[in-house]
Amino acid sequence: MTDPYAGDAERAHRLSRRVGRFMERWRASIRRRPWLNTTYKVIITALGVVIVIVGLILVPLPGPGWLIVFIGLTVLGTEYHWARRLLGWLRRVLARFWERWNLWRAARRERKEQRSRDGRGSPHGRGSRSPG
Repeated sequence: MTDPYAGDAERAHRLSRRVGRFMERWRASIRRRPWLNTTYKVIITALGVVIVIVGLILVPLPGPGWLIVFIGLTVLGTEYHWARRLLGWLRRVLARFWERWNLWRAARRERKEQRSRDGRGSPHGRGSRSPG
């Protein structure tokens, strides 16, 4: 059985190189005109800040709040080094959190299986209680 997604990473890498080269040429042409460069930077800043604010508003609500914040930081990161550094730090923190979360869930699952093998406790892990 072959993996249908085996070549996806290579295709994505080739596409990103082409897009990257196009963006470098486009950005260089904007930098040659100071007024256009300033306008571009203002637009990118405003767009990135709006996206981050919308994402932060959506964080407590159901939906992709943090994803939108990351997208806004990515937009800001195209022009600002501090945004790229912040985004890198957030990615590392998120990776550590995700690793700890998965370890906690695996330990929890193991404890639950151990209790069920020992014949103790209810399926909800609270022990068996009889009313009265």
